[in-house]
Amino acid sequence: MSNDDDAAPTAAEAAGDIHLLGFSDEILLHILSHVPSTDLVLNVRRTCRKLSVLCLDKSLVHTVLLQKDYQASEDKVKQLVKEIGREIQQLNMAGCYWLSGSTIEHVARCHSLVKVNLSGCHLTSLRLSKVLSALQHLRSLAIDVSPGFDASHLSSECKATLSRVRELKQTLFTPSYGVVPCCASLQKLLLYFEILDRTREGAVLSGQLMVGQSNVPHYQNLRVFYARLAPGYINQEVVRLYLAVLSDRTPENLHAFLISVPGSFAESGATKNLLDSMARNVALDALQLPKSWLNGSTLLQHMKFNNPFYFSFSRCTLSGGHLIQRVINGGKDLRSLASLNLSGCVHCLSADSLLRKAEDDIDSSILETLVESCCNLHHLNLSAAHHHSSDGLGRHLCQLLARLCHLRSLSLPVCSVADSAPRPDRAPAPPAMHAVPRGFGKKVRIGVQTFPSPFLGQSSTQPASVFWSLLKKLPFLEHLELIGSNFSSAMPRNEPAIRNSLPPCSRAQNVGDSEVAAIGQLAFLRQLTLAQLPGMLTGSGLVSIGLQCQQLQSLSLANLGMMGKVVYMPALADMLKHCKRLKDLRLEQPYFNANAQFFQALGQCLSLERLCLVSRSGTVQPDAVLAFMARCLRVVVCHMFTGESLTTCKSLQQSLLRSSQWGSAAVAFLCGRDTHTQLPSENYVSVPRTTAAVGFGRRSISFVVGSRNYRDPNCSTPQFSALSDTFTSPPPRLRGRKKLRTSRRGEGLWVGMLASS
Repeated sequence: MSNDDDAAPTAAEAAGDIHLLGFSDEILLHILSHVPSTDLVLNVRRTCRKLSVLCLDKSLVHTVLLQKDYQASEDKVKQLVKEIGREIQQLNMAGCYWLSGSTIEHVARCHSLVKVNLSGCHLTSLRLSKVLSALQHLRSLAIDVSPGFDASHLSSECKATLSRVRELKQTLFTPSYGVVPCCASLQKLLLYFEILDRTREGAVLSGQLMVGQSNVPHYQNLRVFYARLAPGYINQEVVRLYLAVLSDRTPENLHAFLISVPGSFAESGATKNLLDSMARNVALDALQLPKSWLNGSTLLQHMKFNNPFYFSFSRCTLSGGHLIQRVINGGKDLRSLASLNLSGCVHCLSADSLLRKAEDDIDSSILETLVESCCNLHHLNLSAAHHHSSDGLGRHLCQLLARLCHLRSLSLPVCSVADSAPRPDRAPAPPAMHAVPRGFGKKVRIGVQTFPSPFLGQSSTQPASVFWSLLKKLPFLEHLELIGSNFSSAMPRNEPAIRNSLPPCSRAQNVGDSEVAAIGQLAFLRQLTLAQLPGMLTGSGLVSIGLQCQQLQSLSLANLGMMGKVVYMPALADMLKHCKRLKDLRLEQPYFNANAQFFQALGQCLSLERLCLVSRSGTVQPDAVLAFMARCLRVVVCHMFTGESLTTCKSLQQSLLRSSQWGSAAVAFLCGRDTHTQLPSENYVSVPRTTAAVGFGRRSISFVVGSRNYRDPNCSTPQFSALSDTFTSPPPRLRGRKKLRTSRRGEGLWVGMLASS
């Protein structure tokens, strides 16, 4: 109790007590953990004595993350290693392409390193040997194997370090075993195959180059095997050599076996022996196989599972009956399952009959059994299929999925969230008419777009749609994909471009602005993908997302509304003004006019780092691009593929080169004419006709003009590849004044799950 004689403190005295250093050390350490390591050690530490001590706390210097820290210059990295190198135990330098090889060698001074990621860094065989020779405590390693790699250059000290490594992530750009044969204690092996079918000189590569190598991988202690292949026959040929060694003697402790292959991958005799041995000798916790290995096979009947946490059956002809009997084992309790990928499984929620048509309804009892058995799912992918629900009470797909309260990422086809099937005698109601309140007696002018008030949630009642109810039950959802069943990106990542795309599903016409506005309930949403929503009329729901989803960092929009018109431009511009934390934006829309209005709104996203614009017959206003790049200094990737002429692209290129403010960050700028639809769809990769690259210090600028079927490999925005494949992709891999090096690798959600398991 206070004394009457005690005078109340004045406002000035109270304000004087509120100071950053007045917080406890625990709170200050939490605040400092969000500061980049270079700023923490080189700047913040020099402000006062207290922060000088806290900035060197073991919880802060134990792990150093330099990935995507584009402000980390070579001098800063060298000084950082000099001051706290002995304290660093985990170092992530993935994608630091601007650092020279001599700077990478300073990693050898971090003698206490237990885990290091050097993917995307300049590393030769000799430089790798020098670095690893000094890291005797290393247990986890991530590197690239580029052309010219020679394992014979590795010293005995380096091989001794590799013999103790338990986790290895290896990205192959050339046919090779890399350092795998030296890792005798390997428990987790992650392989990314990015080998091109031809060299720069045009010579055809062959995986048979590996046959003559004396050393072969050792898999005796292997627990996790993952292989991700980019398109091309050479990658399939090389991965078969890895699997051939694995088939000779299957590790007894193997509990995760995952192979991600775009397209078809024929099964060989060695792979059959491997799968048969796995079915007899091991019990898996995670499984992902090529669709050609599972279609028509009885493998799932004989495979044993222990406590599975990850299943992927993407594009497989898996019926609902087989899903319940072989995978869920007749409704067996699978509470351990955290991730399930059923993307492209057209029959997975229907009866055993494979004669199901797209307009047929799903069997809700199968989905109900799935939800009850896998009640702890965190990631679910049901995209690329027609999942239509019947009109039965409580049997809608959204109503059943609402029971999965632990979901953090969800991918659904657009037609699956529609309330009911469209009636032939009634046209679908315009979503904008009931999504936005008009006010009492307010008239609406025909042809004039209207948008919701900033206080939409306070003055209107919530739409009673099943999709709205679903999102209300999933308040902690972080990743959401709503993609049309027939959608095909004009620039896919791991699939051939399709010239003539299929029309959207008829039920998708019932999903419009009101359903998009329902996404605004997700306060923790970080990544959002919306593709092929023909029912969107004004885009008013986008404004609700911008206002309420303040954590949004990645946004992908494609083919919204009518294909011939871009009706949501004003709403998109209004939305972008509120996206203060947006880092990645990918926009794919024919006839899109990237004018001053668009870039002015985008210029308010000061956190933006990557932009990709794909628009057939679209236009770009060069002056608006220049003003945008001058305002948003954090942009490191800018890809634009439109219908502009070659002269316009070159003129914009020269204007950007003359800009003087580009000197502090690394930027990849691509401006190309969209001509990919004029080519056959069977071409996976085509070489750009005109490529120019210029470097300003660490800011490398790459241009592609008049590209032929050029895909967007370096933009980190989602490529509409679904949750379990590549929700993110790496930063640009620019080599100074060299040509842009394409990279199609990415990390799926399962990688983090395996790391935590």
